[in-house]
Amino acid sequence: MTTARIDGRRRRSGSWESSALGGLEWVANPALAGAAFLLLSLGVVTWLPALAATAHVLYRWRSEGEQRSFVGVFEAFGEFWRKLWRHSLVSTAVTAVLLVNLGFLAGQTSPFALGFLAVHLGIGAAMVLYHLGLAAIAGRSPAGELASWWRQALVLGFGGRRGLLLLAATAVVVVVTLPLAVGPFLFGPTVPLLIALKLADRTTPLPLGRDAR
Repeated sequence: MTTARIDGRRRRSGSWESSALGGLEWVANPALAGAAFLLLSLGVVTWLPALAATAHVLYRWRSEGEQRSFVGVFEAFGEFWRKLWRHSLVSTAVTAVLLVNLGFLAGQTSPFALGFLAVHLGIGAAMVLYHLGLAAIAGRSPAGELASWWRQALVLGFGGRRGLLLLAATAVVVVVTLPLAVGPFLFGPTVPLLIALKLADRTTPLPLGRDAR
């Protein structure tokens, strides 16, 4: 066997190993970040800062190669909690009322109740889009102001077809991961966040030289 053939096999083997490791990264990092988000969300009103911290870690993983996906969420949580805890309280209260109303309306069969059910489902979808957008925007620039995050989140979630894409991706991820015991809890937030971050890069690019950390 010639030296050229040996070198060619080594290059192919190295390429295969690199591809396999890259594929494992796309499973491991979102899963680990999702696990950290799940643990932090046990505090109920902590879910929104935890979502922003998860977005921040995923953003650093994709842009800088940061691999501490699990620990990084806990490290970033404190900064987002200080800025988002009031917002999280309000969002949690609104979500609770929405879920109670949906539970009641789902058992009704009158046209009036079905109309209200459709309205509540629309509000729920809008809340999903807004909070995914808010977390993605905050995760990209944690030093930013809350008012700026709001504005950019509204543009991301409701400016054109991006919102429909993000909402459809969220639904697909949940359905696809249902066969896994904890799949929707680990990948349900993280994969849509990765998509939201990609969309945010296109709609609201960060200024050159700006440190997202």
